Amino acid sequence: MELSLPYSDFKEYVAKQIEHFFPDKYSVHFRSSDVVFDLALERTEYCFKDVTLKAYYKDGHPFLNHLHSDQYTVFLWFLSNSIWYETSDEPLANKIFYLNKALHGFSCMYDTKLPDIFLLLHNVGTVLGKAEYSDYLVVAQGCTVGAQNGKYPRLGKGVALLPNSSIIGNCTIGDRVSIGIGTTVYQRDVESQTVLFTDSNGVLKTKKKADCWVQNFYNVKI
Repeated sequence: MELSLPYSDFKEYVAKQIEHFFPDKYSVHFRSSDVVFDLALERTEYCFKDVTLKAYYKDGHPFLNHLHSDQYTVFLWFLSNSIWYETSDEPLANKIFYLNKALHGFSCMYDTKLPDIFLLLHNVGTVLGKAEYSDYLVVAQGCTVGAQNGKYPRLGKGVALLPNSSIIGNCTIGDRVSIGIGTTVYQRDVESQTVLFTDSNGVLKTKKKADCWVQNFYNVKI
């Protein structure tokens, strides 16, 4: 994967950023022996490899830019998740979760099971709870995936949440489903290849559609 900074500088940048926001006595050092940083980069590369957006590639390779907020949000989440599962370093995982929230308004706990392949678009104000997710998830700004009475949604492959949409509660969302702008899916199932949207009168409507919105962002068949 191509990086916007030399590898060692990238690690130092992340460490200094964490220490700047959380100046307690516990210093952050990503040593060359720390496999979690490399694992987070590998997972980010895999996540970006099929994205069609030009900013995600450089010289034919997946590209991670520390000044591209959508990309950096994804990397920080992978880093927090990798640290949690590989080392159980809860304070550091918490710091990175908090950093992502402070920098990007993105709230997704490090022990959430996001898919291997997902895309965040203008992610400010997005909250992703501990639902069941599948690959090729695309989430825009202001979206929420959350529980009702302790029950979380189950999302199929190629689900898209357009700006300010939500999926709440005990829902099974099929493959290649698109949730329209400002639309809430609450405690209901949605068949595959369906678009849900709210009309000008605030009425929730559905229509079947073979092509999904997510396909616009990936160069493989969803």
